[in-house]
Amino acid sequence: MLTRELIGRLPKAELHVHLDGSLRPETMIDLARKARVSLPSYEPEALRRFMLVDDAANLEDYLHRFDFTIPLLQTPEAIERVAYEMVEDAARDNLRYLEVRYCPHLSQRQGLTLTEVMEAELRGLARGELDFGVISRVINCSLRHYDPAVSVEIAECSVAFRDRGVVAFDLAGGEAGRPPGTHRAAFDIAAKGLLGITVHAGEAAGAQSIADAMLLCHADRLGHGTRLHENPELQAYVRDRRTPVEINITSNVQTHAVARPSEHPVRGYFDAGLNVTLCTDGWLMAGVSLSDEYWLAHTQLGFSRDQIDRMILNAFESAFLAWPERQLLLDRARQELAAIG
Repeated sequence: MLTRELIGRLPKAELHVHLDGSLRPETMIDLARKARVSLPSYEPEALRRFMLVDDAANLEDYLHRFDFTIPLLQTPEAIERVAYEMVEDAARDNLRYLEVRYCPHLSQRQGLTLTEVMEAELRGLARGELDFGVISRVINCSLRHYDPAVSVEIAECSVAFRDRGVVAFDLAGGEAGRPPGTHRAAFDIAAKGLLGITVHAGEAAGAQSIADAMLLCHADRLGHGTRLHENPELQAYVRDRRTPVEINITSNVQTHAVARPSEHPVRGYFDAGLNVTLCTDGWLMAGVSLSDEYWLAHTQLGFSRDQIDRMILNAFESAFLAWPERQLLLDRARQELAAIG
């Protein structure tokens, strides 16, 4: 019998979670007081309820919640603390590997350089990895509404930190009406710099956004990919290339990319042989852990234990890590999964 408790015990890898969407409410309150930033509540549970995005009309509306977290990430100490606590929270959910996404430009409002932002985030993750044993890496994001020159700057910074813990480059933010090809120069820099590339695509825009991410922006993985089914030929192309699709069920419901969990296309993608894995998008805004997402897949979409194990292994196989490290993690995950009845 598959239970929520058993899923919590399974080793897991999280490939799509945003730093600015995963702060602890208690940490938000502490950082807000130090920075003299106003919050809608200074009581942790009330703030947690407010930050849970269950009232957004669309993706753009969803993204407004970040207006309350980004002002708190303007000092090296705050960035390092939040990164460290993410690793601690990941360990609590039995994650063995964690890729943290963040747009470092968002922390430059008070004069930090991109280098200072990166060093703070990497310090926090490194301390967390040392203390809690979760291997942790960084995916740098640019945002679609930025001038492409800003994306180029972030891509160049990402390449400079490639050997220090940055494993990939991404494009996030409001998708509708903002094709990823606009930022093609930044993706070219990331690709030439031998970074992994993942692109938010197919969430608030259709399958053409996914095609552009792959064909123009060198995507090795797809963030969301929710509307891939709108183009069966493209779906087959993604399947045949074994391109990993980072699925976010709860977040997609919150942004109205799908109406309800039971209607999420991940069921069809898995059955069609696509390389899919589950992710959370953000522990604070989505209000879920990775174990919660796998439990949701079981209860609402009928995924069996064997199928959940397959999606978990897909995540380890698709990590932006050197192959020897990835293989070691994958072998350990297989052994652990086999040992947990």
